[in-house]
Amino acid sequence: MSQQLRVGMVGYAFMGAAHSQAWRTVNHAFDLPLSARMTAVSGRSEQGVAAAAAKLGWAEHTTDWRTLIARDDIDLIDICSPGDTHAEIALAALAAGKHVLCEKPLANTVAEAREMAAAASKAAASGVRAMCGFNYRRVPAVALMKQMIDDGRIGTIRHVRANYLQDWIVDPAFPLVWRLRKEIAGSGALGDIGAHIVDMTQFVTGQSITSVSAMTETFIKQRPLPSASAGLSAAADGSHVGDVTVDDAALFLARLSGGAVATYEATRFATGRKNQLRVEINGSLGTLVFDQERMNELEFYDGTRPAPEQGFTRILVTEPDHPYMAAWWPPGHLIGYEHSFTHEMRDLLSAIAEGRQPEPSFQDALQVQLVLESVSRSAETSSWTEVEPALQPAF
Repeated sequence: MSQQLRVGMVGYAFMGAAHSQAWRTVNHAFDLPLSARMTAVSGRSEQGVAAAAAKLGWAEHTTDWRTLIARDDIDLIDICSPGDTHAEIALAALAAGKHVLCEKPLANTVAEAREMAAAASKAAASGVRAMCGFNYRRVPAVALMKQMIDDGRIGTIRHVRANYLQDWIVDPAFPLVWRLRKEIAGSGALGDIGAHIVDMTQFVTGQSITSVSAMTETFIKQRPLPSASAGLSAAADGSHVGDVTVDDAALFLARLSGGAVATYEATRFATGRKNQLRVEINGSLGTLVFDQERMNELEFYDGTRPAPEQGFTRILVTEPDHPYMAAWWPPGHLIGYEHSFTHEMRDLLSAIAEGRQPEPSFQDALQVQLVLESVSRSAETSSWTEVEPALQPAF
């Protein structure tokens, strides 16, 4: 029988629900040496977390995440709370010998991310594992894209084009939620969705972003304050609006370590685009294209074929020999967004059981954080900005 990995989760909203679905499903879909047990979930509201525990499948609940870390019957802390909480929770969990899964971006600042990466590296010496949750790596079509690039199918990489487009705050009447406040979220579209395309492109190409030239924009400077129950009240002057302190859109050029050039765009103001993540990789021998709105497909242009046969081929990524797909349905039957999280938990459980470092590590996530920080500095100075290397901590 599989040994149990007892999980405590912090946060139960959007990401908490996605992670819960994955924890409920992973051992039903995959044969693994560890079996996830959903031990307890924490959240600030007693009523809210109690309802979430019952709905999402957690055995117990608490309003204090510290109690999860103090419990001997919890082995892993899953952090799904806002970015301003990541560092404190992760550092405490690692110090207590708990494995950690932390949602992206890793932290709100490079300093926090460095401290977290150093703590994770130190804890690894005792067999404690830490992983950052960039779930799009686990979409089968993205994993196949990486395999094909690694196999040399598109040759030397020349261009990378990546965008992540949403429109959920186009309406000026949309309230000033926590994602629009720098002190909680760290940054806006850049960190929230830009982090995904930074990680994904570096993952599939095997190249790191080395320098950037960026611009950011906040189109709507003030928004209505949410109700007091959301943690905000009227401003000091009695008004019912507050300042938006993050970017609405971030665009940047980049150079990669292998010689490729790249363009990136992350925005919440692409009217009509709900959640379009698109990555195109152009190589000397061909091109690969992934579009999250068609997540079971990968486009491939094979430039080595005879000219009369050339053209983009649609690969339906549902075969049992495609990454992760053997666990699911017969060929041609599609999977969805939630499966990427199930695959994430599958890889994490496997790595912990095998005593190896799961990917992406906190060190990998620190490197993404350094890119985001360089984009912010470049936008402020209107200049090309080098990305500082994420050096391995020494102990």
